[in-house]
Amino acid sequence: MSRTIMLIPIGTGVGVTSVSLGMVRAMERQGVAVNFFKPIAQPRPGDHGTERSTTTLRNSSNIQPPEPFAMKYAEGLISSGHTSELLENIVERFREGTKDNDVIIVEGLVPTDKHQFANSVNYSIAKALGAEMVFVTHPSNDSSQQLKERMEIAVSSFGGKQNKSIAGCIINKVGAPIDENDSAGFDLSEMFDIPEGSVNNNLEVLQMFSKSPLPILGCIPWSADLIAPRVKDLAAHLEADILNEGDLENRRLHSVTFCARSIPNMVQHFKPGSMLVTSGDRSDVIIATCLAVMNGMKIGCLLLTGDYTPEEEVWKLCRSAMASGLPVLLIKSNTWQTAQRLQNFNMEIPVDDLERIEKVQEYIASHIDKHWLNTLTEDSSLSRRLSPPAFRYHLTELARKANQRIVLPEGEEPRTIQAAVICAERGIAKPVLLGNPAEIRRVAAQQGIVITDEVEIVNPTDVIEQYVAPMVELRKGKGLTEVVAREQLQDTVVLGTMMLAENEVAGLVSGAVHTTANTIRPALQLIKTAPGASLVSSIFFMLLPDQVLVYGDCAINPDPTADQLADIAIQSADSAIAFGIDPKVAMISYSTGNSGAGSDVEKVREATKIAQERRPDLLIDGPLQYDAAVMENVAKSKAPDSKVAGQATVFIFPDLNTGNTTYKAVQRSANLISIGPMLQGMRKPVNDLSRGALVDDIVYTVALTAIQATQANEKAALAKG
Repeated sequence: MSRTIMLIPIGTGVGVTSVSLGMVRAMERQGVAVNFFKPIAQPRPGDHGTERSTTTLRNSSNIQPPEPFAMKYAEGLISSGHTSELLENIVERFREGTKDNDVIIVEGLVPTDKHQFANSVNYSIAKALGAEMVFVTHPSNDSSQQLKERMEIAVSSFGGKQNKSIAGCIINKVGAPIDENDSAGFDLSEMFDIPEGSVNNNLEVLQMFSKSPLPILGCIPWSADLIAPRVKDLAAHLEADILNEGDLENRRLHSVTFCARSIPNMVQHFKPGSMLVTSGDRSDVIIATCLAVMNGMKIGCLLLTGDYTPEEEVWKLCRSAMASGLPVLLIKSNTWQTAQRLQNFNMEIPVDDLERIEKVQEYIASHIDKHWLNTLTEDSSLSRRLSPPAFRYHLTELARKANQRIVLPEGEEPRTIQAAVICAERGIAKPVLLGNPAEIRRVAAQQGIVITDEVEIVNPTDVIEQYVAPMVELRKGKGLTEVVAREQLQDTVVLGTMMLAENEVAGLVSGAVHTTANTIRPALQLIKTAPGASLVSSIFFMLLPDQVLVYGDCAINPDPTADQLADIAIQSADSAIAFGIDPKVAMISYSTGNSGAGSDVEKVREATKIAQERRPDLLIDGPLQYDAAVMENVAKSKAPDSKVAGQATVFIFPDLNTGNTTYKAVQRSANLISIGPMLQGMRKPVNDLSRGALVDDIVYTVALTAIQATQANEKAALAKG
């Protein structure tokens, strides 16, 4: 039986769209089929095209919400006394558009001066759809007591406390800066400067509502990171000319500095992510900005006012800074006029800003009450699927439970530092950065990253000596001497591997700047393969829009034999099981079944036979062409009797050339996230990164490694016991 949750905003500016996005993500994490419905479109001033919430979810997920009714159409029916007709049409569209879903999130109208009928219409829609009502509000300037009273008054308009369809409330933007007019519509220039004492304490709010019959289902702290706009959005708002594009598309702004003073009095305000605003004829500011950029400071952008184009001589001095990605914008208005225009900048999420949408969804989903979410999905009849959000959530939850210490040998690399901080903040692992502490902190400061005490920093020069003797002992069969061991330990990957060999850390993640060989070779020499493993292989988790697939081996074995290919299939199937994926293993070839011949096909056919004999408990079939493995209609034609064809979740490629090419083609062509390579068959987990890895790639690889470490420990304990 499906569940319908209607989010009803109490007042303006509560962020109901963001809460809707977060609720959809929370449901995706639960692995149920979720959909969204905004019954009546409510465009904001300046909006063009389709309804914002609906469009945002269509652009950022695999969800296809029903189309909302136009506000003019709804107003026409309401004003002519035909509200019942409107409700009938809404119910019809709702049922047709969401009939295959388990949970549907419905977003209500925001009560405004123009739409004073919002509350009565919201209540009517909730009753018509049989929805459970969740009120969404924000504290504004209210005390916790005033907020509680305001919510209880609002509830009275929806049947009062005795209405069993009222599930509770979500309090958003707790601690947001509020101006003197009690408005959360602060402008960009002040959004990161929160006056002391302006923050509503989450705990205080929760304690006050503990005395209320209205449960709090989410208490979401305000976060400046969630409203950081792209430079391109601000450039469009200001109608700026682009003097240097740089990283205009992706760079984000976290603060604004108006450079009207002398250089010595301004440089302290040059910060990562800052938009520096100055008159275009201030050559001193322009050059100082470029010097900061050349010294590693990731300035958000440089905005030149007054329609003054920098002199050619100055521009030549700044070429290196321009080449590093600094966006430079030029506008006609003066600095004062620019400050006025910034106050009108729309801080809402653009429908095409997928990175920010993802961040908002994850953040808000993590602040929704888990117990309540479980009650929404406890019905055993609900279908379950491991969607990408569910998989990522599953990873982080398992990693938190594992609570493992993971070493990152590339400790001075910016992405690695940021990933370590995220892992520590989210409790994914206890990260250990190897590198010079001063350099690590310098790089972090340039990126605007604060390294907390939860991130451990180990200086290699302080600890190398203690690993010389153990390393010599491990490699004594190869004639390793202390001199050579000491020299090899200068490589932080080798040092980190020795920390793993000595059980001081549970796993290792490297590869952001090192090659696969640099990462794996020390592990093979010092860690060795797991008991019973004949080889080391790898898999990638491919996060398709509606499911997660496993690809192996795409990183390690160039041309495995049939026996090795069988082992790779078994290792990959076991890894899939360990991470919550039901393994249906397809042995990929250019031929399906007995339709083709040749040594390559015979190798896959033989590998399939060996794997089936070794693990009769697994569903393994091959040879299968890729389309026969993944498409049901092709499978019915080419392999009608196969229990794998058309529904494969694990794909085993015949060689490295095929596997690596396929995974990259699928990843890049479909713009998918892939996590890996995750190594299989090691005695202790060591995982490699792509040198083009994003911060999130590193974070999830750390999570994988932490989980692998726990699984390895459990296997070792079983073997002993």
